Amino acid sequence: MNFPLYIAKRYLFSKSSNNAINIITIIATLGVIVSAIALFVVLSVFSGLKNFSLSFIRTADPDLKITSVEGKSFFYNDSIEKILKNNKIAAYTKIIEERVFLSYKDRSHVANIKGVDTNFLYVNRLDTAVYFGNWLNYSAKHTVVVGSGISNALSVGAYDFLESLKIFVPKPGKGYITNPKTAFSQVNTQPIGIYRLTDDLDKKYVYANLILAQQLLRYKTNQISAIELKLNADSNVKDVQKELQLALGSKFKVQTREQLNSVFYKMLNTENLASYLVFTLILIIALFNVIGAIVMMIIDKRDNLKTLFHLGLNISDIRKVFVFQGFLLTIFGLFVGLFLAIPFVILQKKYGFIMITQSLAYPVEFHFTNVMIVIFTIVVLGFLAAKIASARISNKLVA
Repeated sequence: MNFPLYIAKRYLFSKSSNNAINIITIIATLGVIVSAIALFVVLSVFSGLKNFSLSFIRTADPDLKITSVEGKSFFYNDSIEKILKNNKIAAYTKIIEERVFLSYKDRSHVANIKGVDTNFLYVNRLDTAVYFGNWLNYSAKHTVVVGSGISNALSVGAYDFLESLKIFVPKPGKGYITNPKTAFSQVNTQPIGIYRLTDDLDKKYVYANLILAQQLLRYKTNQISAIELKLNADSNVKDVQKELQLALGSKFKVQTREQLNSVFYKMLNTENLASYLVFTLILIIALFNVIGAIVMMIIDKRDNLKTLFHLGLNISDIRKVFVFQGFLLTIFGLFVGLFLAIPFVILQKKYGFIMITQSLAYPVEFHFTNVMIVIFTIVVLGFLAAKIASARISNKLVA
């Protein structure tokens, strides 16, 4: 057996004659345990919050979206339809999207109209986000579904037949607007549903029939803004993206959901990194207790160290004793912390006993990656703490 490791194990599990050192060692161990629990739980919570936030994005945005590189619209033709007849694509829908001006009674709001066809719900299940009223009635061309943010801004509800929601868009043309009354195209619509996702999306979109959007923007029959796609579960998004981009050519742009929401994804990743760094700093502070405990142990075992030195153990080996001791103490605290934290996260995910609201449990996700991050962080920092503490051993101390 490795002799320094053997001595380190004896020192770790044997009580010191000085009771204060025993208390300091217990406090250091508890510090590592609590830090391991806190770091793993926080990483799991942020994984849960990230997944919870992205669930709204998955509802509103497709796996892939095809748009024109030049201009706001393009013509859907047989060659595009042939490309989309791919066994990796589960469904696709034609979209028209444009900035519009909304007016209801004496209130107004700027938003985007999103014209969708009958295939839309096969790609994006936005009907699941409708909390009041119903999804679009495709046989009733002038029905729309608005976000809760738009509903609040305009004080408009669903099935209010006394007043219509007016949608305005500038007519295409060049030069200055000389007559505002004739400069805009207008349609009167009837909201029949209100959806709720995120604050940004709730204020941004009015969903309408594709034909109504074409009429408002004076588009031709096959003229659209985008095509949204849902892929089969076993399809690789990046591979399909490259395949479609190659087939469609440089005139079209194929974007993934992550690329469509790049700012949102960056924000989530930044928050996750910031929380990890903050709790790593707390862990570093806790490991100062480990350094203190090892230094106190070195002082307490000074006579023993002299004996080991005179028996032939060199300074390097004596230092290894306390490196191993600090490392073992850290490992012990790490695995006790994970032993307590992992069941807590799994039980919270299954039973949701900690609630944000009466109907919403605090979201957590158990990922093996988070376990490895915690192990790597604590092992590395624990080893460094033990090395720093053992560096106090010198020839002068044991001579």
